Amino acid sequence: MTNYARREREQLADLLLSTGPDAPTLCTGWTTRDLAAHIVVRERRPDSAAGLVIPPLREYGEKIRLSRAALDYAELIDQLRKPPVWSPVSNPLVDPLANTMEFFIHHEDVRRAGTGWEPRTLDLPEQVALWRAVKLTSRAALRRLKISAEITATGFEPLRTGAEPQVRISGDAGELAMFFSGRQRAARVTVDGDPALAERLRKARLGV
Repeated sequence: MTNYARREREQLADLLLSTGPDAPTLCTGWTTRDLAAHIVVRERRPDSAAGLVIPPLREYGEKIRLSRAALDYAELIDQLRKPPVWSPVSNPLVDPLANTMEFFIHHEDVRRAGTGWEPRTLDLPEQVALWRAVKLTSRAALRRLKISAEITATGFEPLRTGAEPQVRISGDAGELAMFFSGRQRAARVTVDGDPALAERLRKARLGV
């Protein structure tokens, strides 16, 4: 059985090396070096995430990330390829669940920051894993925005959130993963329905 989290990790590491440390990403203000450092710190320094729930500690987490970003780039990518077995988010027991969507999105953060990209054709099991994650993230985002919707991933049963849908959102599972992670402008997704709500959804801060 393919470990898609591992495969996305390896493909991302290869792409980061080929693009170099100063290439753009979809993460505002971050180069490829910044993105790589974020991933490595997420896996090796769980204390750096405290700022997500305790705002005064955000500066502490950013200091840790910048310190890791200062490493030799090749060493940084090597650390990305080889997460420690004790990592709370990347140990063998949780890796597929915690990282398939994480690494798919970051892989696309680098791919789609350039020009001439096209969506990749994904294996069905990877689509299944992404759609499962999208159903969780989309519900949370739409509840927060107070928008009821019908979401349809190509080849899967539609998901309804709320009462009568105000908007209908459709696309491949990978495109919906990008959309609901806050990469709406780089996601090939169709949003039909109330124009004002559709525009609000396209501009909303989705994801984390």
